[in-house]
Amino acid sequence: MTMLSSRSSRLSALIGASLALSLMIGASTALAKGPDGGFNRGGGFTGPGPALSTVQQARDMRDDSPVTLQGHIVQHLGDDHYLFKDNTGTINVEIDHKRWQGQNVGPNDLVEISGEVEKDWSELGIDVKRIIKK
Repeated sequence: MTMLSSRSSRLSALIGASLALSLMIGASTALAKGPDGGFNRGGGFTGPGPALSTVQQARDMRDDSPVTLQGHIVQHLGDDHYLFKDNTGTINVEIDHKRWQGQNVGPNDLVEISGEVEKDWSELGIDVKRIIKK
């Protein structure tokens, strides 16, 4: 009986060690550095994104329309509000602190912003969901 319980506990230890190793390998693969310098957390679409729009085109879009713009953030207006400019005009954008993801951006830096058009009776702007420094 002692020999059987000894084998059983060694088998349990071996299975436990194998499982732990598998989990560590899987975790390190899931967190492997991606081609954009960030960490890959399971993959996603790698093809082209939405077509770029201009500030002028965004002004004519409906409320909550998805939009992607390329240009410059030229001024901080206070809190999470900034002035975005491309070659067709300017528009107010709202960029929550978490959207910056550690990026430092100045007025001379080209950025791509994606978000939603926000329209109400007296205001027009973009609620930014993603910002990428180019």
